[in-house]
Amino acid sequence: MTLNSYFLNGSNSEQKLVQDLINEQIRMYGQDVYYMPRKFIKENKIVKEVILSKFDESFVIEAYISTVDGFGGQGDILSKFGVRSTDEITFVISKERYQNLITPFISDDPNIKVVGRPQEGDLIFLPLDNALFEIKYVQTKSPFYQLNDLYIYELRCELYEYEDEIIDTGIDEVDKNVQDFTYMTLTMVDSLASTAVLGVGLTQNKSVQYVDIINGGYGYKSTPTVNFTKAPSGGITAAAVAILQTEGNNSTIGSILITNPGAGYTIAPNVDIVSSSGSGFIGTSIISSGVLGPIRIINGGYNYPTPPNISISTSPTGQTAQAVAVLNTVGIVTSIRFVNAGAGYTMPPSIQIQSPVGIYTGNYLYNEIVRGVSTGTSAYVKDWDYDTRILKVSPIDGNYALGEIVVGAGASYRVFSINDEPSVAYADNDNIQEEADMILDFDEKNPFGDF
Repeated sequence: MTLNSYFLNGSNSEQKLVQDLINEQIRMYGQDVYYMPRKFIKENKIVKEVILSKFDESFVIEAYISTVDGFGGQGDILSKFGVRSTDEITFVISKERYQNLITPFISDDPNIKVVGRPQEGDLIFLPLDNALFEIKYVQTKSPFYQLNDLYIYELRCELYEYEDEIIDTGIDEVDKNVQDFTYMTLTMVDSLASTAVLGVGLTQNKSVQYVDIINGGYGYKSTPTVNFTKAPSGGITAAAVAILQTEGNNSTIGSILITNPGAGYTIAPNVDIVSSSGSGFIGTSIISSGVLGPIRIINGGYNYPTPPNISISTSPTGQTAQAVAVLNTVGIVTSIRFVNAGAGYTMPPSIQIQSPVGIYTGNYLYNEIVRGVSTGTSAYVKDWDYDTRILKVSPIDGNYALGEIVVGAGASYRVFSINDEPSVAYADNDNIQEEADMILDFDEKNPFGDF
């Protein structure tokens, strides 16, 4: 037997009428809310756990609040992590309105897993209470096939607890809500910087201009010592440092940088390499007249992120000198080494060193990615205060290091100190612990007294 053909039990027109009535009721008695679909940015490949989510789109849709007696859940509770709010709420939205308003705009996004209906993990912002809720369960079949169709989605939600999600909808009241109540790592940065000041003179007679490397040797496990033949009486013996470079599994001497060209040489001195590991180096020194003397550091500057460029004026009759700077961990120039000490200078040249001014400037932007130059650590900006130089970031992929430069699209600052304990809204863990210790001292054998 079949169903009675004279009773349609839900024609298209009847179903459309019911849907229209439901839409009208929700618009009359509901609230406008912001619906934010969840985008999966990074997942664990093995267990498919979502490591990083992003919410950067929002859609205004009307929703009926079915929990008319107030928020469900346990309300505000005191836990070891501070005061937590566990409010729950149930929204009812129109199936037709969702599929017409939201689905067409997210259907082509590969980071959204479900586009035909609301998905657990999506967010809803309720302006009425200035609160953000996370969908925990979507009831798709209530009421159950009225006139052979389904008309609403019942969204059971809990108050959203921020972890490491990226929320950047462009709507101030939504983004500010999350910005104020999120876990963050605080990084204090220092923007002070000063330019180094250098001085230079000329050597007397002939000096070592540079070292010509014929064979860099092999097998060096540590930086070897460079020795030159002693200068004639009354002269100054040259000094230099070796710079290693790795070629496959072999470490060889890639260059010899002159720290003092010496003075008074009549013949090119021998270059001896002293090492407990490597061998095979062959190189000759080149001597010339009009060579620059050791570059004096009058002021080492401060906060150079990378070794600055050094410009030396052109030699009138010989080769123009070239030099490189060496920095310590806080960006101070500690020494200057010659790649080529020049030749043919008749008077001390002008010498200029690159300034760090303009590097430690600018403003970080909310939700932009900032990276550490030294460690490669990246994170999203959650808050930046230019006056106090306090940067708040989350989530963090790696670990920032003291003294490294953190670079954004339009800002760059050096890390001065790091507080890696996350700040949590309403959490007062330290004070709770101190007050608890005053009541019960668990360092005692029996804090409750002897029985």
